[in-house]
Amino acid sequence: MNKAAVFHRALSPYVYKYDEETVHIRLMSAKGDLDRVELVHGDPYEWDAEREEDRDWNFDPDKEKFWKTATTPMTYSGSDATHDYWFVAIRPAKKRVRYGFRVYAGDTSAVYTERGWYDEVPLDHPGYYFAVPYMNAVDVFDAPAWVKDTVWYQIFPDRFANGDPTNDRAGTIAWGAEAPAFDNHFGGDFQGVIDRIDYLKALGITGIYFCPIFVAPSNHKYDTLDYLQLDPSFGTEETFREMVQLLHDNGIRILLDAVFNHVSVEHPAFQDVMTNGRESKYANWFMIDEFPVQTTPAPNYEVFAFEANMPKLNTAHPDVKDYLLKVGRYWVEEFQVDGWRLDVASEVDHAFWREFRTEVRAANPEAYIVGECWTDSQEWLLGDQFDAVMNYGLTEAFLTFFATNESTASAFSHAIVRNLNSNSMNVNEVMFNLVDSHDTPRALTRANGDRERMKLLMLSLLTFTGSPVIYYGDEIGLTGGQDPDNRKCMVWDSAEQDTELLDYIKQLIALRKQHTGLANASSYQFEQVNDETGSFVIRRETNETTYLIVFNNGPEDIQIDLAEPTIDLLEKRHYPQTVDVPAVSGKILQVIGV
Repeated sequence: MNKAAVFHRALSPYVYKYDEETVHIRLMSAKGDLDRVELVHGDPYEWDAEREEDRDWNFDPDKEKFWKTATTPMTYSGSDATHDYWFVAIRPAKKRVRYGFRVYAGDTSAVYTERGWYDEVPLDHPGYYFAVPYMNAVDVFDAPAWVKDTVWYQIFPDRFANGDPTNDRAGTIAWGAEAPAFDNHFGGDFQGVIDRIDYLKALGITGIYFCPIFVAPSNHKYDTLDYLQLDPSFGTEETFREMVQLLHDNGIRILLDAVFNHVSVEHPAFQDVMTNGRESKYANWFMIDEFPVQTTPAPNYEVFAFEANMPKLNTAHPDVKDYLLKVGRYWVEEFQVDGWRLDVASEVDHAFWREFRTEVRAANPEAYIVGECWTDSQEWLLGDQFDAVMNYGLTEAFLTFFATNESTASAFSHAIVRNLNSNSMNVNEVMFNLVDSHDTPRALTRANGDRERMKLLMLSLLTFTGSPVIYYGDEIGLTGGQDPDNRKCMVWDSAEQDTELLDYIKQLIALRKQHTGLANASSYQFEQVNDETGSFVIRRETNETTYLIVFNNGPEDIQIDLAEPTIDLLEKRHYPQTVDVPAVSGKILQVIGV
């Protein structure tokens, strides 16, 4: 038994309140080391009368009672390259619990507690054990439930559809007439979204994530000039209200993009600092090394990356806080948007994000808040800041297996299990999952233009736990390398669209909606992982139904033997047990009665 590899802390994601009555507990151990694990748990204030059989160990004759415990088996929930993960859900009767772990390896067992290791379960006092002191309702992670059922569609506003040429800025280029560049504009706007509502409905999406729509000099709008004004090239407030209402009427939520880490160098506050130096009332809004301010040859103020035209805001300053918190609340209250995606969120202080959540949730208790964080984001996902982050760790696992075929089935399964165990389940259920975005090469380009690999990417994304995001145009085969090439104009001529891919993605979205077990109402387990064939099976179980999602990422057709008869939900075909899976393809199977 490798005791050194057994790990638990009484912190999320190892223990957390899933809801007001349920506690989730995880344990990590060396891969293949333990045979089984039991949770030893009890109320810290509940005692048994003296038990004769316990007198031979850890018994104080001056005491006449023992701590009362129960034992619940933990479930093996998967492995990564080095560790196994164990899981259990319990419902403490009095909303408090002390707990430890009895672990078994062959003929050996041991008890793991907060104080360390014991040969037997200590019963003279609960103080040995890990604790959930009390399950206060206010401490339960409270992401909006509607997100679990949402399929998002990311729109880069200038490139989706030009519905009103009268608001085109000077120099706007004819739709798709040239390659996207950092400084060209094609005229996409709110009216274009309104005009394409039937397309969005037919696709089946239920949420739109808009890249920034506020006044800014660039085509991407991540260099804000005024957070309280819409960019006129996108339309008026009246058109925006019309669009929001139309989307809501058709069951589509709206997520706006905000850049609170930095502003444009042309922002009035920064321009005032450049003019008035340390005498400016905005001097402390920014992080300036010395005065006078200079932008060249290198900025003497903090910026996003090394971009002199994007000075970093001092979000700890009270006036900056007030300004930005007003923005967060304004668009939710005045225009009924449903949440925020927050750019460069990991570089803004935690205290600001806590206040931001409070303000936005006061405006709409069901608002969804997503941070752009590219690494382990646990410190933002404890319930006091974000509901989710852009799950780029998952993105890369999907791409390196399905798109580029660089990793093995085992390596893919390890990455997914590690990803799912990095956050609490109530975070996983609303995680913002994507295979590409305006910040990455297009997924189809990563797949070298291979439609079948793109279909596998979409199959994996749309049958995965969380809230999936489709980047505009991916569904019709849009390609593109690193930005700005990944920001091409949407193709609206059906003769130039990959309609086979489009129809397939429509099917997947429809099945996800019809079968909630393919989304967030089920467990997620790897079965039959085969590196030789590049295949594996995912088992997703609800209380009523079991689904098997079968993937063959290899170059050869294969047969997979299953223990149960199934029906193929995509092809409407029955399989007694053996399933034929062509090369680079997948199937969604529902287990049926014999």
